[in-house]
Amino acid sequence: MASDAKLRDADELIKKANKLTKLSFFKWSTDWSSATALYEQAAMAYKLAKQLEKAKDAYVRAAEGQEKLSSPWQAAKDLEAAGAIAKELGKFDEVLELYKRASDLYNECGMPQPSADALAKGARALEEANPDEALRLYMDSCGMLEEEGKEHMAFETYRAAMSLYLKRNRQLDAATVLLRWGLAADKSKAVHSQCKAYLSAIIVYLYANDFKQAEQCYNDCSQIDAFMNNEHGSCAFDLLRAYREGDSVGIKHIVKSSSVIPHLDHTASETAANW
Repeated sequence: MASDAKLRDADELIKKANKLTKLSFFKWSTDWSSATALYEQAAMAYKLAKQLEKAKDAYVRAAEGQEKLSSPWQAAKDLEAAGAIAKELGKFDEVLELYKRASDLYNECGMPQPSADALAKGARALEEANPDEALRLYMDSCGMLEEEGKEHMAFETYRAAMSLYLKRNRQLDAATVLLRWGLAADKSKAVHSQCKAYLSAIIVYLYANDFKQAEQCYNDCSQIDAFMNNEHGSCAFDLLRAYREGDSVGIKHIVKSSSVIPHLDHTASETAANW
């Protein structure tokens, strides 16, 4: 069978690579350049042969070789490939380790965006198996981009973190992420995203029955002309008034008739619809 042939080829590549990395009485030097290429070829062959455990290990060995060759970028790519396979295998402790190591290597290259992206990829891989660790990775990814003044590159990660917090019924944490997103949007001059984030935060606070925080958030946002002078600000004002008056029918009417709530990020708009 073709898969058996691919497996034999991959095994042979690994044997050759291992020989090139070992010293002996008659062999006083290693050839990591050739060995690394062979490990990468073997990893791809193992994948084609559906031997995922061997493919993962070959990518890890290839990453080791790339590091020895002072190629942290390519080492990180190999570790990401290994991390994706580890997810398929359900080895989530390895998923965490591999993506974090890949992030560190990208950082060594002075590349904060790929470094942050690696953390976000790890977080997505861990959402179901280890949501708490996934959330930590998401927030570390956002923090890394914030420190570099690249907040505009973190928008999708803010969204993913907010959504996961809401799925975990951690509304206050979700609102905190939304406020960070709003601040990042302000720094990025992304006015529409800023207004959506702040209205979403107010909705999440109200859904969590934290009227005090919702009102404080609105008062803070009232200092922002872009928010107060458009429909997002008006919608927030109407929701707070209806909530203050205990008007559940009015709240449902505002949510149903609003032209802006349906266009909020999916999880936030669903939260509003659940009132």
